[in-house]
Amino acid sequence: MQQHRAIKQRYPDAILLFRVGDFYETFGEDAIVASKVLGITLTKRNNGAAASSELAGFPHHSLDTYLHKLVKAGHRVAVCDQLEDPKSAKGIVKRGVTEMVTPGVATHDKLLEGNSNNFLAGIYFPEDWPATNAALGLSFLDISTGEFFLAEGNTEYADKLLQTLRPAEVIFQRSFQKHFKEVFGSKFYTYTMESWLFEAGFATETLLKHFQTHSLKGFGVEEMTAGIIAAGAVLYYLKDTEHPHLQHLSSIQRIDREDYLWMDKFTIRNLELLGPTGGEQGQSLLKVLDNTVSPMGARLLKRWLLMPLKDAQRIHQRLDSVEFFIKTPDLRSALAQHIHQCGDIERLVSKIPTRKIGPREVLQLARGLEHVKKIKDTAEAFPEGWLRTAAAQLDPCPQVRERILATIADNPPAAATKGDTIRAGVSAELDRLRSIATGGKEYLVQLQQKEAERSGISSLKIGFNNVFGYYLEVTNTHKNRVPADWMRKQTLANAERYITPELKEYEETITGAEEKILALEAELYEQLLGALQESIAPMQANGHLLAEFDCLLCFAANALHYNYKKPQLHEGRDLHLTASRHPVIERQLPVGEAYIPNDLLLDPATQQIIILTGPNMSGKSALLRQTALITLMAHMGSFVPCDAAQIPLTDKIFTRVGASDNLSGGESTFMVEMNETASIINNITPASLILLDEIGRGTSTYDGISIAWSIAEYLHNSPFAPKTLFATHYHELNELEFKMPRIRNYHITNKEVGNKVVFLRKLAPGGSTHSFGIHVAKMAGMPPSLLQRAEEILRQLEVKPVGAPTEEALKKVSAPKLQLSIFDAHTETFHRIRQLLEDTDINRLTPVEALLKLQEIKSALQ
Repeated sequence: MQQHRAIKQRYPDAILLFRVGDFYETFGEDAIVASKVLGITLTKRNNGAAASSELAGFPHHSLDTYLHKLVKAGHRVAVCDQLEDPKSAKGIVKRGVTEMVTPGVATHDKLLEGNSNNFLAGIYFPEDWPATNAALGLSFLDISTGEFFLAEGNTEYADKLLQTLRPAEVIFQRSFQKHFKEVFGSKFYTYTMESWLFEAGFATETLLKHFQTHSLKGFGVEEMTAGIIAAGAVLYYLKDTEHPHLQHLSSIQRIDREDYLWMDKFTIRNLELLGPTGGEQGQSLLKVLDNTVSPMGARLLKRWLLMPLKDAQRIHQRLDSVEFFIKTPDLRSALAQHIHQCGDIERLVSKIPTRKIGPREVLQLARGLEHVKKIKDTAEAFPEGWLRTAAAQLDPCPQVRERILATIADNPPAAATKGDTIRAGVSAELDRLRSIATGGKEYLVQLQQKEAERSGISSLKIGFNNVFGYYLEVTNTHKNRVPADWMRKQTLANAERYITPELKEYEETITGAEEKILALEAELYEQLLGALQESIAPMQANGHLLAEFDCLLCFAANALHYNYKKPQLHEGRDLHLTASRHPVIERQLPVGEAYIPNDLLLDPATQQIIILTGPNMSGKSALLRQTALITLMAHMGSFVPCDAAQIPLTDKIFTRVGASDNLSGGESTFMVEMNETASIINNITPASLILLDEIGRGTSTYDGISIAWSIAEYLHNSPFAPKTLFATHYHELNELEFKMPRIRNYHITNKEVGNKVVFLRKLAPGGSTHSFGIHVAKMAGMPPSLLQRAEEILRQLEVKPVGAPTEEALKKVSAPKLQLSIFDAHTETFHRIRQLLEDTDINRLTPVEALLKLQEIKSALQ
């Protein structure tokens, strides 16, 4: 317990899994947390002290089962192992933390998702921030794949990168804890460190020492001081959490804001790129497009989706490659098969330095390299250019492949400690020890027969137990026949057990052989991993290239299956889509139902802004989204759901779609709407694409119309003249077409058949004057009486003079026609009738008297 307390003091904020014999134990507060999270029994023990201590544990071989549960529950876990062999140790076995596992520093398979990176992010806040609004430094590292990125930018750009790469953990200076929460919210798992770790000199020295270079010029990041500080802090954090083996972090890449099409966090959420709520649930563009065949490709596709290119040359390289793969189906199929067979090379390679790679995974690496060679061989069929150059860079590492296949057995166990890992013929000593261990039974049978013949004891048996080892057992009946050179070992009720010098020698040989086999196999396996470590960089490069090929093959398959066409990207400003479709909605339609395509033209010279009106549920929002998604897909290098598409190079896509609250942040629906719209207005450029849906709906009618009108005017009169789609139910905005030369009215068509409305979902010129909201309310199941009343009010409002205020029309809306009781009136006549009825005894009234009474009431009303 003294040993436990000393180690726990070094890791006070982590749950300490303390190895005791065959169990990992937790004590005190750690035990209480572990029992709740893991569902294991909580017990108490005195441990030599007067007061008892809580205790909870699990078998050491169940570590993988329980570790990921603790980490996913948001806990840091320190794994404390025995550092020496208990058999040879004198006194208490020496123990120490061999690994610290946190959400952002995870290498265990159960903690990782194959199709997502597990980034650890570092953020450096300059000391005078936010007063000077200096650039923040950011770095993103995935220890499970070896990817290491560095960036700099303002808070908006930092927020965008955090939303895009979604790190599992973020580290930054302790003094900026409050600022981080104010700027980035509380949705990230964070860990804070001392400010002295965020120093330029310390960070540069850390990076240079790790990469073993004299400067960072080779990585193109030497001027990004803030980013270097963040990257240095991340590397320090890894070593501080007991991760010294980082040889697979072989390079660092910069992320330049200017290289990628900009989408703010609102746009990523509104376009449902990853899911309806920004999560990965439900339908999304990612789910539709991701038909990759490897985890490496899936991770890269996600990054391509959130960080589309802006460089025309690189986009055309991708589009041309996709076109080539579409035209060569046999080659496409063969490549996809080979990439699938390669497995997750990036994550397998990253396990080599940490020695967490099992024999089966090493064998998979060798098989993967075989497929890399086959892919490289097919590169001759590629056209001249980028694709062939990339394929030529693949390195099959033949020496590595041959050494693995010559060393590892054909069907090795999952862990090297299980034995039977090394192939026969690798080590003569290993083969000799194996023959001793496996040939033991035959030897014992021969020894038994020989001793039985020599002694004449036909019932002689050879046995084994852990206390006495091997022995010859003789029943009491034959005791007198035992040879003189046999030594008595044990006496039983009906028998005696003996040992011979030959059996003793064999026992020592066979008992030691199994231990020697495991030790020798571990040594040979370690030598193999040491040799593999020299080829980490080329194998990682293979993984990155295969991920790119996987994404391009995926785009080609999507184009064929979903009928996508190659977009024409140009340097102009016109956006012209022919028969465009929504890539996600068309995949969800019932069988046999086709998506209604639409043509669209946005031209800053003649048709810069489209005011889009039409009924509820007619498809206005879908048209807006599909325009953005098609533009986005083209910049990824993918074909698009159109018959033809001329798409200008776009630097920013902005969307403001739907209503959403941020009540926990103290923001109403309308406040959120205005925040998002302000972000758009303040960041537009001539190459921007803006999609606005229902601006101004969160406030009163006149406020809303005024804001929507002025936004449309502002965008029209802006010197940047950004292309804009503006969907609205404010039919008053149709007037803008007559006041502004580059604003055009369009509507989504519908047809009324009887009492029903049929949505035709086609875009047509001209504004709409009807929203059919009551029809939608009917479809939602509103009570008929409520709908009838709504139609009455609508008819009365629609007859108001053109231009007359809505308030005046509302004042003239008649009260509902209700069935009034005659006794609710307070006139003298009705009071007399009430009195007359109250005085009448109905039980004694004859039919004739009843008729006369009715005549009396009728007379009173006249």
